[in-house]
Amino acid sequence: MSEAATNRAIEAVWRIESPRLIAGLTRIVRDISMAEELAMDALVVAMKQWPEAGVPTNPGAWLMTTAKRRAIDHFRRNRMAARKLEELGADVQNQQDFGGDDPDARLDDDIGDDLLRLVFTSCHPILSMEARVALTLKLIGGLTTDEIARAYLVPEPTVAQRIVRAKKTIAEARIPYEVPRGAELQERLGAVLGVIYLIFNEGYSATSGSEWMRPQLCTDALRLGRVVAELAPKEPEVHGLVALMEIQASRQRARTAPDGAPILLLDQDRAKWDWLLVGRGLRALDRAEALGGRRGSYRLQAAIAACHGRARKAADTDWMGIAHLYDELAALTPSPIVELNRSVAYAMAYGPEAGLAIADDLVHEPALQNYHLLPSVRGDFLFKLGRRAEARAEFERAAALTRNERERTFLLDRAAASGPSN
Repeated sequence: MSEAATNRAIEAVWRIESPRLIAGLTRIVRDISMAEELAMDALVVAMKQWPEAGVPTNPGAWLMTTAKRRAIDHFRRNRMAARKLEELGADVQNQQDFGGDDPDARLDDDIGDDLLRLVFTSCHPILSMEARVALTLKLIGGLTTDEIARAYLVPEPTVAQRIVRAKKTIAEARIPYEVPRGAELQERLGAVLGVIYLIFNEGYSATSGSEWMRPQLCTDALRLGRVVAELAPKEPEVHGLVALMEIQASRQRARTAPDGAPILLLDQDRAKWDWLLVGRGLRALDRAEALGGRRGSYRLQAAIAACHGRARKAADTDWMGIAHLYDELAALTPSPIVELNRSVAYAMAYGPEAGLAIADDLVHEPALQNYHLLPSVRGDFLFKLGRRAEARAEFERAAALTRNERERTFLLDRAAASGPSN
């Protein structure tokens, strides 16, 4: 393997393994900042050794073993407790004896899952909601501060400050690294659900990079969601979120062409959808609805996803039903993003003029000034209305704003298909 190929492999491994690595190390050293440093130390060693020795068969276990050795060295230098050294030494020896710890082989239980413990630790009520989300996305989602900033439509320095302050607060308050129980679990549940869904969204439509999706993030988010659903079985919003993710995840194989190019929902081959996941999602939604109460954001979004999931052909989609659900969602949680999605539903239900009228009201919305999907959506409406030059300009603006290479190519292709500019 060439050095360039090895470096790409290291980057891919790091994207997948860093959340598990940091979570496992946090359990051991009980310090998030130290766990991050140890993980980065292991990455530096990998970047030195793997180009010559090759990528190991189990790169996650290799990184964990290397990081644990670094932890042992740290504790020795600082004359920490001998018991901690013995525990770490035994862990490293066990990994060598049994071929390494396979993170995917861990049981998805409420206490034994390092990732889930780290999510709840990062979502402690001592932190602001913004800090909880930013920290968890950084640690569990493996997102950069720039990716988090774009997901939340806030400046990057703001996100960086939130993360630094959050880690400092957790360390100073000696917050336990554990999954809470009872009332404390309920207190943190909303933030946890929000974080899980943002992680899923980043996997479903990557903010930046060369790939349209990051499937491992979707897998991690789904797994965490299912575990939380078992922790809080009587919370309808938890089941609503699981339903939403199951149905959306079902489309992954149909969302890209063989060359990796994006395929929009209406153009997808639904035979490639995972109908087992669709069924799981619909059952989770039924479970949420059976619990009753006012429908929250996740239940409403899951109901929208279910309208797509029940349609074996795109032409069978109940767009009027979806438009009405978006009306309900907009009344419950008004936001520019919901309005933009509502404009798409209205365009499909009542025509592109109806969608454009809603989208046009968002043009001067401060939070969407650098959000590429606004010009992308407007471009689609304008194209359908025959206003090709305006459509081209919107697609070009959207291409300039996106950080995802696949999406940029897709948008430039749409601009070219709109014909020449004026």
